[in-house]
Amino acid sequence: MGLVFMRQSDPDDPGDAMTSTIFKEDRPLTEAEFLAIGETPERIELFDGGLLVTPAPTPDHQYVSGELKVLFRTAARRAGLFELEAVNVRLQPNRIPIPDLVITREIDFREPVIDASSVLLVCEIISPSNADNDRVIKMQYYATAGIPWYLLVDPVSGELLLYKISDGKYELHASAEPGVPLRLTDPVTVTIDPAELLPPQ
Repeated sequence: MGLVFMRQSDPDDPGDAMTSTIFKEDRPLTEAEFLAIGETPERIELFDGGLLVTPAPTPDHQYVSGELKVLFRTAARRAGLFELEAVNVRLQPNRIPIPDLVITREIDFREPVIDASSVLLVCEIISPSNADNDRVIKMQYYATAGIPWYLLVDPVSGELLLYKISDGKYELHASAEPGVPLRLTDPVTVTIDPAELLPPQ
């Protein structure tokens, strides 16, 4: 496909996760070209013609994601909604991130991409190599797409930050830490104690 890889990480940093951005040699990638890549062992996201590539999540990241999915599953079904891990979400043409977890309305499960209009809550679990993406860039993109709720999870400290959209921007709605639960009533009703999300020490 004539791709150019451009590293965004620090090779001298032992915590470097080898995040890269890929561009076509002569022009940005289109959404059709992105979808034609198919399934890969890496996580590949499309941002305005460039591909952000990160390795598979670490075990602690996956542990937290799995525990969150279990907690959300019953609550989502009760509300007639669905919880999904690591799916393509179209925020706008040529902008398709892969959130760690989403809660959606009814969708066509055969389609490779979910439209942002179907997403009620998006969750990102912070990774050391791309914390700025989750705290700044993706937060802005999700808000611009109008997704009502954004849950940010720190798998090291256990801190949960729940943001609610207001006038096109996210404002902190609630926070929690181990031993201090987070109680959601929208889009699902669930109580999350961060201590129960963290892997055994």
